[in-house]
Amino acid sequence: MFMGEFQHSVDDKGRLIMPAKFRESLGDAFVVTRGLDECLFVYPKMEWNQLADKLRTLSLMKSDARAFTRFFFSGASECEWDKQGRVTLPSNLREHAKLEKDCVVIGVSSRVEIWSKARWEQYVSQSETSFNEIAEKLVDFDLEI
Repeated sequence: MFMGEFQHSVDDKGRLIMPAKFRESLGDAFVVTRGLDECLFVYPKMEWNQLADKLRTLSLMKSDARAFTRFFFSGASECEWDKQGRVTLPSNLREHAKLEKDCVVIGVSSRVEIWSKARWEQYVSQSETSFNEIAEKLVDFDLEI
């Protein structure tokens, strides 16, 4: 399980040092793709394969399903660590997440997310005001916190 929040930076060549505890759980090869809310999603290969299997069950007859799978898979890139424990993020993914220098790497259960620091701070600020409302809605899912 991935959890925690870490401040990092992307260098001029688009390389990012991932927190050591995340590197171990991601394995030698992993998948980075466009995420929702203008971030990047990072999946261990096994988790990616399970998600891909689920997405393949979506009907091609539904335009929303086609649009989502196109968005998700077209941005996907299999990545590996270099000898210094860095990953080179493809330029199209850096552009999607507006990653220039300062970023935040967070663990979100089965995946890692990479955010621009400014976008993450904006997201947290907006979400904090509605956190109680969101928690109340989760009661319908029988989730006790």
